[in-house]
Parts: sequence; C-alpha cells; structure tokens
Amino acid sequence: MMGRRDKQGRAEAEAEARAAAGEGAEGAGHTPGDEALEIEDPLEALQRERDELDSKYRRALADFQNYQRRATQNEREARLSGVRSVVEPVVHVVDHFDLALQLDPEKTSAEQVLGGVRVIRDELFKVLQSHGVSVIQPEIGEAFTPGRHEAVMQHAAEGVAGGGVSMVMQAGYAIGDRVLRPAKVAVAPADESDAGDMGGEG
Repeated sequence: MMGRRDKQGRAEAEAEARAAAGEGAEGAGHTPGDEALEIEDPLEALQRERDELDSKYRRALADFQNYQRRATQNEREARLSGVRSVVEPVVHVVDHFDLALQLDPEKTSAEQVLGGVRVIRDELFKVLQSHGVSVIQPEIGEAFTPGRHEAVMQHAAEGVAGGGVSMVMQAGYAIGDRVLRPAKVAVAPADESDAGDMGGEG
C-alpha cells in the first residue's frame, strides 16, 4: 500500500513539474520586444497627423474659395439687378425721345415741341422719384443751408434778409438724406454794398 501511494505521489509531482515547465516555456516566448512591436512608431503617428491636418486644410481652403466665388457672383448679380431696375424705366423715356424726333418739323409748332419736352421731363422725373430721388428747390428768402445749397454769388433781393437765398440758378437733388447735388443759389449780402460779390460755397 505504501509503495503504491509513493508511486502515485511521484507521478503527480512529475505532472505538476511538466505543467510548470510548459508555462515557463510559453512565458519565455513572450519577450519585451513583442510588446514594443505593438506600440505605434512616433514618427508614423506624426506623419499620419500631418496628413490629416493637410487634408483638413485643403478642404477648408476649397470651401473658402467656393465661398469667395459665390460672394463675388452674388455681388455681381446684385449690382446688375440694381442697374437694371434703373435702366429699364429710362429706356421708356428714350422711347419718348425717339417718337419726338420722328415728328415732321414743318408740321410741328414750337408749343407742341415744348409740350413734348415737358412730358419727357416728367416721365424721367417719375423714374428718379421711384428710386427715392427728390428735388432740392429752395424758396426765395429761405435761409442758406450749407451742404444742401451752394452759394455761387451774392445778390441783393427786395425783402430778403442777409444770408437768405435771393435767387435759385439750379435745382439740387438728394436721395434720402444724402445730397447728390446741392442747389446753386445766390445769397443776399448782409450789407447792400457787398451785392454782386462772390460768396462762399456750401
């Protein structure tokens, strides 16, 4: 009985020894170098990051260039649309001129010609008004307003105090609050002895 137990104990010890030896062999095959192979090369990581950034930059640049092209095109179309809105009504005014030029001079009186000119002038002014243009037409005696009025001379006028508008030589025009052209006027001098002298421009 004791001999069998000794043999069985030795067999179990040998089996454990063989199992331990096998685990040691497996552990010996897994070297630190294998773990290093699993870690990405820092240079390759930097190159990949560079490529990704370069790709993002190229996409952003392409998007910006497309935006610039669209913005330029939209600006061009907006400008063309603005010009078109002004030119189209003016073309109709030109049609009136063409009709007037087709009249027979021998059968047309001066009064008819003047009437035609007035019609064309009124038609053109309607076009200007439709775009917010207004006339600057000072009243005689009105106070001189720099910016809206341009004084080209001094001229005394009965009932007009010094510094007031005494004569209107040319109407001005404005669009909204912005003056396109000031009205050219004469201003009454503060002293009658200064009448006829040139005044300062507004």
